[in-house]
Amino acid sequence: MTEPSTPDYFAGDPRSNRERMLAGDLYLADDPESEAVHRRAQRLLEEYRALILAGDDEAGRAVLATVLGTVGAGVAVRPPLFVDYGEHIHIGARTFVNFNLTALDVAPIRIGEDCQIGPNVQLLTPTHPIEAGPRRDKLEAAQPITIGDNVWLGGGVTVCPGVTIGDNSVIGAGSVVTRDIPANVVAVGTPARVVREISEN
Repeated sequence: MTEPSTPDYFAGDPRSNRERMLAGDLYLADDPESEAVHRRAQRLLEEYRALILAGDDEAGRAVLATVLGTVGAGVAVRPPLFVDYGEHIHIGARTFVNFNLTALDVAPIRIGEDCQIGPNVQLLTPTHPIEAGPRRDKLEAAQPITIGDNVWLGGGVTVCPGVTIGDNSVIGAGSVVTRDIPANVVAVGTPARVVREISEN
């Protein structure tokens, strides 16, 4: 039995798969430049982990800054940290990231200032086609994630592609955030829903 032929999804499109990825369009994850960036990030994050475990925070921070797009002043990231590329992740000043953050940064991930990111949080920008054929043919894309200032993501929170979480909001532990969350609220559940507003009182 012969295998069905794969459609030419990119007929007339001269861009590389990396260029399609960076544009937010469908692409195939076989670009050699992207693979090189991925492998570099994995090597450097192993180095980062070793430096932090050895107590050399200054050297560790310097390594982290070479992996991530931007790292604000006073940021603390407890290893291990897992990323696709690292270069599309931006963390604002004084943010604390606990153990085992998985940040799949095919599209940009922006974390604001003074955030608290609990252990085992997942920030997932990749998407895959719903249709069986393109998904079988390994097409994928991504949508950015934006987390405002002073946001608290409880342990085990998953943030899905394309989501924005507003300033000062709190996402309860274990929640799955599938849609935008406004500022100054508490949201919990799967999918996460707003359960109360946060006031100064």
